[in-house]
Amino acid sequence: MVGTEESTDDHAGDTAADGGDGIPASRISANPGRAGGAGEVDGADAADGSAGRAGGPAGRDGGAGRGGARSVEGATGARDTAGGGRPRTAVVAALMLSMALVALDGSIVSTAVPQIVGDLGGFSVFSWLFAGYLLAVTVTLPVYGKLSDTLGRKPVLLFGIALFLVGSLLCTVAWNMAALIAFRIVQGLGGGALQSTVQTLAADLYPLKDRPRIQARMSSVWAASAVAGPALGGLLAAYADWRWIFLVNLPPAALALWLVGRHLVEPVRSRGRRGPVDWAGALGIFACGGILLFALVQGGVAWPWLSPPSLGLFAAGAALAAAVVRIERRAAEPILPGWVWHRRTIAAVNLALGALGLLMVAPMVFVPTYAQSVLGLGPVSAGLVMSAMTLSWPVSAALSQHVYRRIGFRDCAVLGIGLAALVLFSFAFLPYPGRAWQPTLVMLLLGAALGLFQLPLIVGVQSTVGWAERGTTTASVLFCRQVGQSLGAALLGAVANATVAARLERSPVPGLPAGLDEVSEALDRPGLLPQAAADRLRQAVAAAVDHIFLCAGAAAVVALLVLLVVAPRRFPVLPEQREG
Repeated sequence: MVGTEESTDDHAGDTAADGGDGIPASRISANPGRAGGAGEVDGADAADGSAGRAGGPAGRDGGAGRGGARSVEGATGARDTAGGGRPRTAVVAALMLSMALVALDGSIVSTAVPQIVGDLGGFSVFSWLFAGYLLAVTVTLPVYGKLSDTLGRKPVLLFGIALFLVGSLLCTVAWNMAALIAFRIVQGLGGGALQSTVQTLAADLYPLKDRPRIQARMSSVWAASAVAGPALGGLLAAYADWRWIFLVNLPPAALALWLVGRHLVEPVRSRGRRGPVDWAGALGIFACGGILLFALVQGGVAWPWLSPPSLGLFAAGAALAAAVVRIERRAAEPILPGWVWHRRTIAAVNLALGALGLLMVAPMVFVPTYAQSVLGLGPVSAGLVMSAMTLSWPVSAALSQHVYRRIGFRDCAVLGIGLAALVLFSFAFLPYPGRAWQPTLVMLLLGAALGLFQLPLIVGVQSTVGWAERGTTTASVLFCRQVGQSLGAALLGAVANATVAARLERSPVPGLPAGLDEVSEALDRPGLLPQAAADRLRQAVAAAVDHIFLCAGAAAVVALLVLLVVAPRRFPVLPEQREG
């Protein structure tokens, strides 16, 4: 039977091809010599919904009836995009190098903060070394995604690598904290292009059956960076100058730039598909996202949530959001088109991964604090507790293809997030003070569960659109995850502060910190407190982290409900095509 896709605008909940995405793995009968077709491809090859002939009709580009040139996917995409064989291997190496630049950034910089502050000053604003970078990455993701669909992946990726390289060079010559923060924002502007375009190209390079392999490689880059980043940053800060943490970016960035420029060859696309770039929408999204994320980062820290600065920023953000909606509705080629939210599959994945970004704040931000303040571990050991999650995640992601090929993308993700919710809730039942292996085991199980959750959603949603919409779709997913992370940092930080403040206020033990501003100093030097006060402070921190993990578990439940209620039972996967 010939595989066909349903229009995701009108029938997003319907099955894309005969058998949907739960077709059991079977057999492949190929006829590679036939132009425009590849014989019969059953579930093992299509993995999710493309059970008909691979050379079947392409339908409308992107599954939304937008018209235009055929999408170049599957093995053809691999051949035409990178030339196959050694050229494709070179491009994959460039993608992994580019991803390593982004993955190493946060962990390697965080270990050198004391040396940076000691040299440049600016202790009160050093957190903007990370917040400024995060803001720049987040607000540019949808812009780069649309540009990669309009102008092509290669120019956007080259621009992103070059800008990240320039930002790294500028950081090495920063003369004060304000300059370093500004140059970190330049790095973030390049990092947004790297995150968006690398994930999109990974889907372009490989057919659906092989995408888990490349995505698992990308996950392994994050895992290796989580372990190597703090160690490398600590060594450079201790035995060299902190500026070397930015200089080490230059060789891999230059190599990635050369590999992409030399080996990445994109298919020739119809010029009729290229409309005018929506620069007004891009500027509006940048300004609106920047103001709202700035309000989330600073709220409750630099000023109270209900203070005039917070209310003013949120009001300005809301006004800009309304202006962006109006601009995007009128644009011929909007940066953030309405179909991103009108199609059930894409909307569900965006919401689910937004919840993932929120819940990820609990293990990434608060587990190291828990390990040091409650368990009494050193910084390196505390980092290893958290890194257990990054070790099991890529292994689980690589194995997830064997699950979703049998039960489908959505049900595999449901299984993963359901297990993740149970693991997150279990953290509150750990004994106090406990042993180090207990939270380590929780992190190991959490990484395994989230590997079953995230990868099937990314691979699945990328497979529901054609080439001309894949960049926008991928960027919208990453954008929602980044926004969820920013929102989670604000909300979970408020939960932690409220819990610690309430426990300290009710405690009759003398010698406790008088306010939240003194808690961090007391945690850094617990020996200065009386024994009873130090123990009570540890209990308050443990209670705060328990509440944070309960909130993270609630976010996992929200993601689970989104998948069950909003996501279609079968993802409307497009049949893969080959050009003759």
